[in-house]
Amino acid sequence: MAIIGIDLGTSNSLAAYWDGQEVGLIKSRFGNHLTPSVVGIDDNGELLVGEIAKERLVSHPQKTAATFKRFMGTEKIYQLGEQHFTPIELSSLIIASLKEDAELYLQQPCEEVVISVPAYFNNIQREATMEAANLAGLKVLNLISEPTAAAMAYGFHKEDDLSILVIDLGGGTFDVSLLEMFEGIMQVEAIAGDNHLGGEDFTQVIVRDCLAENQLENESLPAAVHSVLYQKAETLKKELANQGKTGFDFTYQDTSYHYQLDRQKYEELCEPLLARMRMPIGRVLNDKRMAVEDIDRVILIGGATKDSVVRSFLAKLLRKIPYTGINPDEAVGMGAGIQTALKKDQKMVSEMMLTDVCAHTLGVESVRQMGDEWIGGVFSPIIERNTTIPVSKIETFYTVRDQQPKIRFGVYQGESPRVEENLKIGEIVIPLEPAPKDYPVDCRFTYDTNGLLEVLVTIQKTGKTHQLIIEESPGKLTKAEIKESLRKLEKLKIHPRDSAENRLLMARLDRLYAETTGEMRGYVQNMLLQFEAVMQKQDPQLVKKTAKELNQKLNELEKGFWL
Repeated sequence: MAIIGIDLGTSNSLAAYWDGQEVGLIKSRFGNHLTPSVVGIDDNGELLVGEIAKERLVSHPQKTAATFKRFMGTEKIYQLGEQHFTPIELSSLIIASLKEDAELYLQQPCEEVVISVPAYFNNIQREATMEAANLAGLKVLNLISEPTAAAMAYGFHKEDDLSILVIDLGGGTFDVSLLEMFEGIMQVEAIAGDNHLGGEDFTQVIVRDCLAENQLENESLPAAVHSVLYQKAETLKKELANQGKTGFDFTYQDTSYHYQLDRQKYEELCEPLLARMRMPIGRVLNDKRMAVEDIDRVILIGGATKDSVVRSFLAKLLRKIPYTGINPDEAVGMGAGIQTALKKDQKMVSEMMLTDVCAHTLGVESVRQMGDEWIGGVFSPIIERNTTIPVSKIETFYTVRDQQPKIRFGVYQGESPRVEENLKIGEIVIPLEPAPKDYPVDCRFTYDTNGLLEVLVTIQKTGKTHQLIIEESPGKLTKAEIKESLRKLEKLKIHPRDSAENRLLMARLDRLYAETTGEMRGYVQNMLLQFEAVMQKQDPQLVKKTAKELNQKLNELEKGFWL
């Protein structure tokens, strides 16, 4: 039985596998690696998936659906003829087609899958993707973010001390991921994105300009005419990569129309979209306090990055020629295929290490006193977005009334200061003994790569602890697997300042401070304060990196060298 990796894309999807030596891409029944993410209904009510459905987008737009990945996790309904479908159901039909092609290609059953999702998908969208795969008859072993999958495809042959920016512009989603290669570990440092920006938007600006040039109203056009225009605009967009000017003709209500576009005007039309691409890139760099000059490599993935205007914009913005050695349409699928090898071959796990980050901030609902007023519904972050996982962090909260009988922790995911604008993912209520206000209660979040969030609430004075387990994809893990995951995370629940290695480093710094005077003493004190500040952030990777640097400095100082 084979495990397959699937890149479920907005425009195209593909499946991959590991043959024991390298990743292979599975060909569809039509001999292509890519399967269009399009579903339709024929005149007899039969389902059409992939190539055939895409061919009917122009001729039968009312019976064909595309770009439905953009609406995963929403209640949007697609009507195809007399039938109705959700984005989950349409996605499951694409996955089922890929599964069928894989079984035909590999000549063996395929029941397990690693499937890619945009890095910026929230819990609801990820659960929707899991459900689509389950409907297609596949057990999901892992969800892997698309930029991470692409980084695995590029980073299979490891290089040290590199900062890599992965730009993923697909048909309908845009993801940016910052990775660090450090001591054989590929570490995701930060991610950001826009779930409603993709190659489709670059085509639509051409369609809108064409209608404006010919004084036609978009709303008045029949769906069939709009589909024809979209296909012609898509072709024109590709032609502009090699030609300075090109155009097309079309007919509407027995009238012939012509449209022509040159590269300069196309760049002007794209400026608002390119401006939107700046924002996630800037956010990723700002989150990690990095400058463009600090990036060693830029990798482009996603079919829309083939657009010469996009490539030119990114090269100028990031001041580097991007790497495009792997076909942008296939990189994510290849990474998903490599991930299947890690699921099958434990030996490979030790040869390739890859860490991920928490895509969205996790926190609790709290109240805040402003003067004489208490403001409720305030979001208090515990694990910030782009924190490397697995991770465990603790914050202390206090009661606000005397004799308060209980304390409630609503658990939320999001980036808004108000919980009402974030996604609620759980809640735990703790009874309290009668006590004056400002009674301290610790809330610890521990989050792992399986999307398992453990919430531990501990009453400081009694030591009594209450537990809440929140799964990113409920039912994915068995009770035994959850127990094992929590066991592995136990060591993370030690505050960095309490670990033996860090206590030893602090002791060395204290001793050296006591032994020195003058400028040297001030230098050692700064090192001590710097390390205390880093430990307070409770970021294991940052603590480890800082500790290594400080130990090296201490070793040289103790040898009598001044740095």
